[in-house]
This record gives sequence, C-alpha cells and structure tokens, in this order.
Amino acid sequence: MDVFIQLLINGILLGSMYAIISVGLTMIFGIVRVVNFAHGEFLMVGMYGAYLLAAKFGLHPYAAAVPIVLLLFAMGAIVQRFIIQPLLSADEHIQIFATVGLSTALVNLALLLFGADLYAVPASSVQRTVMVGGFSLVIGQIVMFVCALALVAGLHFFMQATPLGRAIRATAQNRTAALLMGVRVDRIYVISFGIGAACVGLASALVMPLYPVSPTIGTYFVLTAFVVVVLGGMRSMYGAFFGAMLIGIVDSLSGYYIAPDLKEVVYFAIFIAILIFKPTGLFGLGRGTE
Repeated sequence: MDVFIQLLINGILLGSMYAIISVGLTMIFGIVRVVNFAHGEFLMVGMYGAYLLAAKFGLHPYAAAVPIVLLLFAMGAIVQRFIIQPLLSADEHIQIFATVGLSTALVNLALLLFGADLYAVPASSVQRTVMVGGFSLVIGQIVMFVCALALVAGLHFFMQATPLGRAIRATAQNRTAALLMGVRVDRIYVISFGIGAACVGLASALVMPLYPVSPTIGTYFVLTAFVVVVLGGMRSMYGAFFGAMLIGIVDSLSGYYIAPDLKEVVYFAIFIAILIFKPTGLFGLGRGTE
C-alpha cells in the first residue's frame, strides 16, 4: 500500500508539470482556436534561456522565471500577430502548417546554435528529496505543484475579476458578439496567445533544474500536453489541470506496474479512446474557456 501511495504522489507531482504546459496550450486553443504545434518548441526556447541565464550570469532557473515568462509572452504575441493573425481567415490546415513550420524552424535554429548536446544547470537543492510522512518527495516537483495551483488560481481570478479577463472570455464564447460589444478581438488574440506562451515559459524555468535541455526536448512534453488537453476537454482550463493530474498518475502507475518503456503506450491508448468515445473530453463543455 505504501508503494501505491508513493506512486500516486509521484504521479500528482509529475502531473503538475504537465498541467502548467497544458493550461497554456488550452488558453491558445480555447480563445484563438489555433492548435499550436510549436508549443513544445516554446518550452525548449524557455529552457535554453534559463540555461543561458544560469551559465552566463549564475542566475538560478527559478530566479530566471520572470525574464523567461516575459520573453515567452513577447514571443507568443509576435507569433500570433505576424504569423497566425494573417491566417485566421484561412483554412485550419494552413494554420496547422504554419505552426508545424515554426516548430521545425525553431528546432533547426537550436541545432544550429547549440548542437545536439544536452545542457543542464548545476545541481541545486531543488533536486534533493525530502521525507514527508514517510514518503519521498523531490523538492523541485513540490515547487512545481504549488506553482501549478497558483497559476490556475491566478488565471481564474484574472479571467473572472478583470475587464481584460472578461473580454477574453467573451471572445472565447462568441467572437462576433464580442466585436459588436466593442471588444478589440485581434488585440485579445495577441494577448491570449502571449499568455499561453508565458505559461510554458513558467514551465521551462521550473523544469530546467530537473531535466537537461536539447533541441528536441519539447516534442516529448508537447505530445503529453496534447493528450492532457484532449482528455480535459480542449477548452477547459480546469479540465487541463485535472487531466494533467490523471495522466501523471497513469504515467507513474503504468511505469511501475507494467513497464517504463510502455507507459506512453498506456496514456496514448487513453487518448485514442477519448477521441473515439468522448471527443469533447472528460471535462469539456463544448464552447468557450472556463
């Protein structure tokens, strides 16, 4: 029983990492209605940024979170304004090709600048484990879990209690009605894409002390994030959070009880089953973003 509880705890802590990445992806899809296949590469850019700040200036990745979040917000806003915005009236597959092309370009740019080597920040206290109630917890994962809760709570307050948040929700629910009410929808799209990218910027600063960065690091994380987002309901921020917890638990349990090499097979099987039997996801509401 202790082993099972330890696996559940590990899964929840792992899920918090997926949650931060997936909430950003949900923000972009739920509001801009664009599937961002470059989301994983945004994570990669943020991790390289955190690495460079640590290597050149001795800045801990957690301290680098603020400039990395601002950098990714600006990057997301620029991508939306100059790449996605001109294609919003085009067919959806054109938008997909654009984000796939951006993903490929970023990976190859990273290969050109850094090569295929792995880069890691110096070991720090966040990589240590602590015993809580007889269970082993990694400090960095505890921090990530707390940040995931704070992120979802902060976004909830922002979306519910601020004029800009209400404008974003109105745009997500009905673009035409929002336009008629005087909402500058194009501006909302830019801001929303920037917020989604900023979420993955936060994730990159939190992930960097625990994982080395390489040009292809984003691929693994974004594939899992897509599973989480579909499981959670595509447009539900809370669904993305709880879906991430569920996938983290599935990852932990299947890696132990089945085989570490087959854990991806398990949650991708869940992904396919959700697409077949409940395409709106377990927590999906069909329209808007919660």
